[in-house]
Amino acid sequence: MNDVIYETVVTTVSAEGVPHVAPMGVRYQGGQVVLMPFKPSATHDNIVATGHAVLNLLTDTRVFAGCVTGRKVWPLVAADTILGQRLASALGHVELRLAERRDDAQRPVLLMARVHEVTHAPFIGFNRAQAAVIEGAVLVSRLHMLAAEKVDSEMAYLQIAIDKTAGEPEREAWGWLRSAVARHRAGLKEAR
Repeated sequence: MNDVIYETVVTTVSAEGVPHVAPMGVRYQGGQVVLMPFKPSATHDNIVATGHAVLNLLTDTRVFAGCVTGRKVWPLVAADTILGQRLASALGHVELRLAERRDDAQRPVLLMARVHEVTHAPFIGFNRAQAAVIEGAVLVSRLHMLAAEKVDSEMAYLQIAIDKTAGEPEREAWGWLRSAVARHRAGLKEAR
């Protein structure tokens, strides 16, 4: 399997049609998309229940930061060929069908076949702040596993890219991430 991980946002719907938006690192293997969602998770349960997902390719890093800080409602539109939803802000999307499931107690491997792909807008490139927000979102998603010193040092380094290259969307997303770190730490102090 290719070990390169690409940061995307996966949208799924439950059997009842309730949408779910989640940032997810994916791998590409041949013509398939490899998803490895944690169990339990809405993403895993929705894909198993419906057999479908949508891979959203986007540069609006507020979606990444928002999802890990409790902002999970984003404008969606219906997928073209599957029962599902895609992000309205996606530059492109890939509609997926579950082709194979390799179960695991913690992280099953879901091999997803590409059913339909559309480009909605050109990709003009990332600015460094967008990459910093994505990396910051990964840190925030792992606050319960990382030492405070590691989080502080990495956030301080990422702050350089925010200061130099961020537009308003990246500044907003970065603020959400910094607030999430502060809330996490306040919760730890209260628990003591």
